Amino acid sequence: MTDPLPSFHHALIIDDHPLFCDALAMTLKAVAGIAVIDTADRIDAAIVRIDAGPLPDVIVLDLNLPDVSGLDGLIRLRLAAPDVPVVVVSSLADNRVIGAVLVAGAAGFVPKHAHREVYRLAFAAVAAGDRYLPEGFVPRDAGASPREAAIARLALLTRQQARILQLICEGMLNKQIAYELTIAETTVKAHVTAIMRKLGVMSRTQAVLIAQEASFAALMPENG
Repeated sequence: MTDPLPSFHHALIIDDHPLFCDALAMTLKAVAGIAVIDTADRIDAAIVRIDAGPLPDVIVLDLNLPDVSGLDGLIRLRLAAPDVPVVVVSSLADNRVIGAVLVAGAAGFVPKHAHREVYRLAFAAVAAGDRYLPEGFVPRDAGASPREAAIARLALLTRQQARILQLICEGMLNKQIAYELTIAETTVKAHVTAIMRKLGVMSRTQAVLIAQEASFAALMPENG
C-alpha cells in the first residue's frame, strides 16, 4: 500500500467568478484532501481575512481580479503572508506569464481548466514543499527580462513600503501619504528613501516605472 500524498487542511481561494470558485472548492476537497475552504472575490477582502487569522495553509489565486492589475495581487499576498504558499490558477497560461508568476514568488501554477489529476498532483507537490510547474512550461535560459528584474526588486520591499509605493503610483505626495497611513511625514520620507535604494532608482518617477513594469508587462504581448 502506497503512502497518501501530502495535503493541506485549510485553503483560501481568491477568485471573482462564483461558479468557478465553487467548482474549484469542490475539486480541491475531492482530489487534494483540503477540508476547510474560505473564499474571497477581491485581494483587499483576502488580506483583511489573512490579517484577522487564522492563516490558511495555502492560498489559491486567480490573476484577473477587479482590484488589482497584473501581478499586483500576488506581490501583495506574498507580503501579507510570506510563509503561506500561493498557487496561481489562471487561464493566462502562456510561458511568459508562468515565468513571471514564479519569479514573483508563487509556489505553483495550474491552468484554470486543467484536469482534476493535475490539481491533485499540483497541490500534493506544493504541500510537500516543492514547486509545481505545468506540463509544457519551458524555463528561460537567458538572464532575467526587464519584467522579471522589476518583480524581483519589488519582492524586496516590506509590506508598508509596498503600500507607500502604491500610493506614490497613485500620485500622492509624502504629506498625503502620511495622512492616509496615519504616520509621520518623516517616516514616509525614510520609507521612500529605502524604497528607492531597494529598487535601485534615483527618483520617485523611476520607482513608479519599476512598479508599472512588474504590474502590467506580464499580461501584455511582447511586441505591444
